[in-house]
Amino acid sequence: MPASSPPACIRCACAPAAAVPRRTRRPRDVHEQTWQIDIGKLATPPLPRFAPLPGSGPTVAATPAAGALPYTVYLGNLHSQTNHSDGGAELSDCKGAKEPLSAKYGPDAAFAYAREHGLDILVASEHNHMYDGSDSTRPEADAGAARALYRKGLDLAAASNAQHPEFLAVYGMEWGVINGGGHLNIFNSEQLLGWEKNAKGELLADVATPKGDYAALYTLMRARGWVGQFNHPALNGQFSAGGQSLGYTPDGDEAMALCEVTNSTAFSTNDSETETRRSNFEAACNKVLEAGYHVAFSTNQDNHCANWGSAFSNRTAVLIPTGTPLSQASFIEALKARRVFATMDKGSQLVLTANGHLMGERFNNSGPLTLVANFASSAGKQAASVAIMEGVPGRGGVVTQMSGDAVTTFTPPAGPHFYYAKVTQTDGKVLWSAPVWVMQEGPSPRPSGA
Repeated sequence: MPASSPPACIRCACAPAAAVPRRTRRPRDVHEQTWQIDIGKLATPPLPRFAPLPGSGPTVAATPAAGALPYTVYLGNLHSQTNHSDGGAELSDCKGAKEPLSAKYGPDAAFAYAREHGLDILVASEHNHMYDGSDSTRPEADAGAARALYRKGLDLAAASNAQHPEFLAVYGMEWGVINGGGHLNIFNSEQLLGWEKNAKGELLADVATPKGDYAALYTLMRARGWVGQFNHPALNGQFSAGGQSLGYTPDGDEAMALCEVTNSTAFSTNDSETETRRSNFEAACNKVLEAGYHVAFSTNQDNHCANWGSAFSNRTAVLIPTGTPLSQASFIEALKARRVFATMDKGSQLVLTANGHLMGERFNNSGPLTLVANFASSAGKQAASVAIMEGVPGRGGVVTQMSGDAVTTFTPPAGPHFYYAKVTQTDGKVLWSAPVWVMQEGPSPRPSGA
């Protein structure tokens, strides 16, 4: 099928402004961002009939329609901080990252706040190297206290889940540093990972992990069954493995399930879901996919102020089989299956299917392939454009738009492919489905000149 004409895009290289407070700045933290801009009057794209999947709250349909997919959608914010690292500040006092362990609010307050503001899931992802109360290393730090604080966070999440089973509190860590590194979340480790030692040579963590060695970290994560997310990835200079930025390893492919495609600003004090500042990392996530990783898209808030999940209307949507309770186990299982979509509008859904296979699946195919971008909005929002994106895992190339139709039937060339859907609403908010990964069977292409 001929590719649709691509919309205009705007690119910018974004760096922290000089006026930003010192602890907010991240030196050399520069990201190239790409936002789609459609010019002129757009025809409303035809969409297949799709009733929203059921959810836990009023933003989606209460009961599934006949023939609906057998999943319930849970809406979460999978990236935030509290006073167990450099977050948790009162909104009136939140001008940037706080000195570690110094702010007012901890994970218990964050979980309660998110639950009361209608989220289904909140992840408190604390910086793994700040459990000594410093963003460097305190020689006099108490190693036992650092380990105990991480265990306390796990206990606070467990207590919240026992008391409020309808809401999932997750306590984990944001591992790594920005410069020469890259931040990633680990959602299900019961041990604190780190590299810092005090003056006595004691590790300020439970498990030693060399700073900046992502290949070794991925190997450990795979061995322990830990699941991760690439946080606000840059196109270059981060997540180095095998000498390559965003470099592929088989262990990393097994361990890393998500890639943040957008974030609202980390130091927003907005608590009405109307924050206008946000960052786009789709280009870097596409590079991750082209490297060979099997990741779904997520969108989070990276809250450092006491507004966990209420800065903007974006959510990471997790699909759990209807009738299965929301729990740490069902959450992790859904992430491993990549049953996730990212939405800037918590009242809208986007689910991609491919010849009956659900987004996140990997399957073999022969003959035609029909991709269906299923979009629904509980608030009557309309789609302005649909894009079906395609790439080749392991190619190291460029992801491109192959179609502007919500229902697209074609026969792929033989070999591996991935496809995902992207919908832009008339209000500018964007949704991303998880990809599907297809191994197309058939004769291999003939060599050039044969």
